[in-house]
Amino acid sequence: MTRSRAEQGEKIPWRGVLISVQPWIRLNRSFDQRSHTYLGYALTVCGRVGTESREFRLGVGQGAHGKRQFRVGDSVSGYALPVADPRLETVEFYKIGNLKVELRAAEEERPTPPPWHGPPPPLAVYRERGHRRLSARTYQDRCASCMWDAGWRSR
Repeated sequence: MTRSRAEQGEKIPWRGVLISVQPWIRLNRSFDQRSHTYLGYALTVCGRVGTESREFRLGVGQGAHGKRQFRVGDSVSGYALPVADPRLETVEFYKIGNLKVELRAAEEERPTPPPWHGPPPPLAVYRERGHRRLSARTYQDRCASCMWDAGWRSR
């Protein structure tokens, strides 16, 4: 269902609860050189996309996050297109439209141990802190919902 709508250029409705808000980074490799491009923020949502109920990842720009300050537990909705080439992206959907925070999650009164779920910092902070490689198991067990996950997953 989602592919046929996307092929027609029609955005797909989605709705759900944020289970992680992390930087959306593209890793570029050329021979022995690596570089990172900061695209915005990746939102992992547990909810409905089109007619399916499941977990999915959306890519939003810095401006959308700056305006809304997303955090784990927010109920959100909107419309999106599937990414052009899923092999090149860490998100499934982008070009978000009609983005709404329908219900704001309660703020944490004091920081708790990891994982941290508050609004993530500006992308410049992630750039400054750098990246680390995480095994798939470590990521899934400890880091999947933390705002500080700026590593890339081993596949």
